[in-house]
Amino acid sequence: MTKIAVAKGDGIGPEIMDAVLHIFTAAKVPLEYEVVEMGKWVFDKGYSNGMTPEAKQTIETLGILFKGPMETPKGKGVKSVNVTARKTWNTYANNRVFQTLHGVDTVFSKAGIPIDITVVRENIEDTYGGVEHMLTHDVALSRRLITRPGSEQVIRYAFEMAKKKRARRITCGHKANIMKITDGLFLEVFYEVAKEYPALKADDVIVDDLCMKLVTRPDTFDVVVLTNLQGDIVSDLCAGLVGGLGFAPSANIGDHICIFEAVHGTAPDIAGKNIANPTALLLSGIAMLRHLGLMESAAIIENALLYTLEQGVHTGDFGNKAIPALNTTQFADAIISNFGKQPEQGAKPIIANLPRTQTHFKLEKNEMMETKDSAPELIGGVDFFIESNEQPIAIANKCMRHAGVKFKLINISNRGTQVWPTGSVYTNLVNLYNARFESLDDRPLNQQDVLGLYISLSGDFKICSSELLLKLGEKKVYSLAQGQ
Repeated sequence: MTKIAVAKGDGIGPEIMDAVLHIFTAAKVPLEYEVVEMGKWVFDKGYSNGMTPEAKQTIETLGILFKGPMETPKGKGVKSVNVTARKTWNTYANNRVFQTLHGVDTVFSKAGIPIDITVVRENIEDTYGGVEHMLTHDVALSRRLITRPGSEQVIRYAFEMAKKKRARRITCGHKANIMKITDGLFLEVFYEVAKEYPALKADDVIVDDLCMKLVTRPDTFDVVVLTNLQGDIVSDLCAGLVGGLGFAPSANIGDHICIFEAVHGTAPDIAGKNIANPTALLLSGIAMLRHLGLMESAAIIENALLYTLEQGVHTGDFGNKAIPALNTTQFADAIISNFGKQPEQGAKPIIANLPRTQTHFKLEKNEMMETKDSAPELIGGVDFFIESNEQPIAIANKCMRHAGVKFKLINISNRGTQVWPTGSVYTNLVNLYNARFESLDDRPLNQQDVLGLYISLSGDFKICSSELLLKLGEKKVYSLAQGQ
């Protein structure tokens, strides 16, 4: 008997979780449940991360968390408990499967176009790092962190999953045409990993084009892997293709801890009325059973769900309005009554459970993920982000006085567009400029040189932020300004 942690969630969370666990109990799923305290009501008790220390310890001991939807209090300066949980336990791959469900009408099901798309979203990095600052009273900054080790983790997971699924195609969605360093790194790693899977067709699509193609020909896609924010948007788009978030399961996969959850909201307007649709959480639970090796239980429950939907049984949020809607409990009971029945479409084979040894582990230290340097790392210059409402020529004249014998002022940009030494008076400005200094005659620089320039320049400007301009060998690994 395997024990897992269960967090029922907020709003409709407790009632849909009770419905799913009722189905599991009726199917004699060999699981034990330890309920943990997480969610908005835990925030309200004074726990800033939305979970009690006891809950954190239990989840880290058991390694599996099954959770309902959770609300983060607004206006209290706290982080989302959902994002915190995924990042704290390094569940680096968010796996969402979007399939046509017969009985859930969409424009594609009515047109006879089948959908079976798996979106794998990087779950830790990108803008979801939440590293933000106000640099001036007019300018906010969000740091977008993409790492080679983090990209390789999620991309390798996507390829392994696609191989097991016997996928015909794996696609990288990206914006490397604009974000050449960050998305460019993600795309580079994608094709590096692809070389190890020659049997899989691997290709890439710019994310805006991907969205258009998904809503016109979704049946041409199989597995799609994306960075965090783009993956968040695309996965919700795909949910819309199959009926909405009420039919979108979610698994957050890590090396040690995994989280299975419903990604839809807490629906406070219907909370406590016992009318919510538990399908998304049930599908997430079925994915959890397969992850745990409980293949027979997963197939029995999923077939019963698919058969129930085919018969037109529904809750109030979908289905044929001529057929009376069932409440949450009645919908769960209808699924239970259909155990052993096979749907006409998409029936899952009943296969034996896979052996699994319950693993209790305790890590002694944080794992450092670092790839081997491929070339020497050199400092080629520095970007200084300075606050000023002066014109570009005035800023350039001041900056050049501080360049000294080791630096030369290369250019000045505003919101990423060059405004000096060339530019246009039609470029609107804000009060944050980037002054770029590079090494004079490509001489080697060190951090003391940069600090000396920082101190000198600070006599004329408020320096809001700075970034070293790195070179890997002879390759410059920093972006140019528009128009540079």
